[in-house]
Amino acid sequence: MKDIQSQNDSRKIPIDKVGIEDLIYPIRVMDRANVLQHTIAKVKLSVELPHNFRGTHMSRFVEVLNKHSNNITLHNIEDILDELKKVLKAEKSYLEFEFPYFMKKKAPVSGMESYMNYLCRFIASKGEKFDFIVEVNVPVHTLCPCSKEIADRGAHNQRAEIQIQVRTLKLVWIEELVELAEESASGPLFALLKRSDEKLITEKAFDTPRFVEDVVREVAIKLYNEPRVYWFKINVKSFESIHNHNAFASVEIDKRQ
Repeated sequence: MKDIQSQNDSRKIPIDKVGIEDLIYPIRVMDRANVLQHTIAKVKLSVELPHNFRGTHMSRFVEVLNKHSNNITLHNIEDILDELKKVLKAEKSYLEFEFPYFMKKKAPVSGMESYMNYLCRFIASKGEKFDFIVEVNVPVHTLCPCSKEIADRGAHNQRAEIQIQVRTLKLVWIEELVELAEESASGPLFALLKRSDEKLITEKAFDTPRFVEDVVREVAIKLYNEPRVYWFKINVKSFESIHNHNAFASVEIDKRQ
């Protein structure tokens, strides 16, 4: 059959990325406590398209993924990217896996266990060199230092989210990034708490007030002192409880510069 996608295109416009997205696919992720964790990813695959090709072969993205269906883990992401380049005759390929990662957490007083889920992403590309970013989104608790200072009773507090992206020299566990984020906020979140746990957590938050600026700096210091991490980007968003808007702060640092 005639290969329409490979026909010459006279418009002379290369396309940065072309591919498929929102494909739901099972993957395995390294788990510090259980070796591997099975989860479901929303997958995005793409390649660069030279100006002289009319299109790419969309079905081949899924074909390549299916070849690795029994072993889609952190270790073979580069292999998937190499095969996409080869099969689609591309100079550069891209991959994104977005997935929920589950951690069992124990309440601080009652000791009751429950699962928390964290939205994570693997963001990778391969041209001449392989590039890989791990992203973790961690929901936390923050209490406003200004409100605590000026209020006669209590202080406004809210949930916030810490997004961390890292490039690393060696493996950094998702669990480590979650713990690092939670330690930088007024307090962590739990799926299940008893009254004794709630008392401890709210009092701890009152004793540890943090602006978004405080949180992003606390995370940055910890990552800057982590020798396995050579680049990081942090975004902290506070879902304000007494305003009709959110507050945010962000930092990006390349330790090689």
